[in-house]
Amino acid sequence: MTGPAPRTAVLISSGGMDSAVTAYDLADQGTSLILLSFDYGQRHVKELAYAARTATRLGAAHHTVDLKSVGTLLTGSALTDTSVSVPAGHYSDTTMASTVVPNRNAIMLNIAAAVAISAKADAIGFGAHAGDHTIYPDCRPLFFDKVTQSIEAGNEGLLVPGFRVLAPFLHLTKADIARRGAELKVPFEETWSCYKGGELHCGVCGTCVERREAFTLAGVVDPTAYEALSGEGSR
Repeated sequence: MTGPAPRTAVLISSGGMDSAVTAYDLADQGTSLILLSFDYGQRHVKELAYAARTATRLGAAHHTVDLKSVGTLLTGSALTDTSVSVPAGHYSDTTMASTVVPNRNAIMLNIAAAVAISAKADAIGFGAHAGDHTIYPDCRPLFFDKVTQSIEAGNEGLLVPGFRVLAPFLHLTKADIARRGAELKVPFEETWSCYKGGELHCGVCGTCVERREAFTLAGVVDPTAYEALSGEGSR
């Protein structure tokens, strides 16, 4: 992130490690946080409880936006349509395209912008990173630039001076996020990534594979309990 830390930021918080580290990173710089989570009819809402934990840890406000009625219209994604199986494998695999929820980040960021205007916050943010670029078009630098322009144009005269859209890890990897989280002493065991929402992380869906790989590449101990690895211990 370039420039001074924002005074107040509305941060999209999914309950996963990316948004948690983003929150801890901003809090470490003295930013007051409003965490915004979304119930958009995803396959499970277990992640929302983890987002609430992050807010509690940081003493931040936390709100969950009900978009379930929108989610019923977003068929064809493994995250919103139970007739579509959650694929196993790496994010680089073409099968992961089935986990795309159309226009999700644009919807969330525009709501975050509206909340920021009401709260007189000088920033909104989300935890997109370079590893997301292949599969998710709404995590790419081009999207970030365009959505920033759209929010600024659509809210001319309403945003506080110096308002910014933040994606501090946009050009960094998931391993970089794991390293930064370790530096900040983020309790990764209090984050949730798995698409399946079972008792434990499944260990084989795209986001579980990416999570495991990130900790390994970062050289950071992974505290996550994975169902697929229960017989050999978590990594």
